[in-house]
Amino acid sequence: MIKLTFCLHRLPHLSRDEFQTYWRENHAPLVAKHAKTLGIARYVQVHALTHDFNGVMRDSRDAPDMYDGIAEIYFESWDALFEAGENEGNAEAGAALLEDERKFIDLPRSPLWFNEEHVIVG
Repeated sequence: MIKLTFCLHRLPHLSRDEFQTYWRENHAPLVAKHAKTLGIARYVQVHALTHDFNGVMRDSRDAPDMYDGIAEIYFESWDALFEAGENEGNAEAGAALLEDERKFIDLPRSPLWFNEEHVIVG
């Protein structure tokens, strides 16, 4: 499996709750609609919790501010990802997702990269 990890910061005018609600209720169905065309095998939203203990953990490590969430997009393989790029409608599907992301994600502050998992425990 190849995974695209996308660490999300919300746009400044949105509260975390507004961001996460939009992401879950509006963007998720759009991803589901285009998943086959884009070759997405699995899509997971990891929503940050607003809890005082986050600050304790961050302070103990002198860490930067947390993300509002992380999107995990899985593809069966590099070949499957590249083959999906040749699917009819792929460019339009990708453009639709990007257009929607601009409504709630602070894209310049939200890094993304391809990776593979190495499970150590579990």
